[in-house]
Amino acid sequence: MIKNDAWIAEMANNGMIAPFESKQIRRIKDLPVISYGLSSFGYDIRLSPVEFRIFKHIPGTVVDPKNFSPDNLESTQLYSDESGQYFILPAHSYGLGVSLEKLDIPNNVIVICLGKSTYARCGIIANVTPAEAAWRGYLTLEFSNSSSADCRIYANEGIVQLIFLEGNPCDVSYEARQGKYQDQPAKVTIARI
Repeated sequence: MIKNDAWIAEMANNGMIAPFESKQIRRIKDLPVISYGLSSFGYDIRLSPVEFRIFKHIPGTVVDPKNFSPDNLESTQLYSDESGQYFILPAHSYGLGVSLEKLDIPNNVIVICLGKSTYARCGIIANVTPAEAAWRGYLTLEFSNSSSADCRIYANEGIVQLIFLEGNPCDVSYEARQGKYQDQPAKVTIARI
């Protein structure tokens, strides 16, 4: 069953989401922001300003998920102006960021990460990502700029929506099977096997 705002708020108060905003935030100090916080049937998390990495082409190399080289990722600058802090995701490129919020998912819940429509309308596709039962940490988030223009990706503002689905407790949770992405730090985590 999909979980509503009352359930999300109760679970967040017990440590499922930190920091937690109990309502949708659309403005800060009279400046518009891409919304984040609690919604009717989800929670919009923010992009951390700590790190954003962009895939770069290294002639003669192939990106291998079984042997991922951090050399294939390039850190990008955090910019700031009157609109806020942001990273630039170049046209037709792919980048990785990390959530500002830390998650601690219950063992009977799976979370689905979906892109926000504000970014989708600019050509930014957020990869659909699950956070499995009993997973903990900061989500590494994946973005593709499918447009022919560079695009700003705002830090400290809404970036993806989390949808919480509850079921019967699983026999083997992510924590119990010692999943390779358990307890991710507040920085981009590269592919592992």
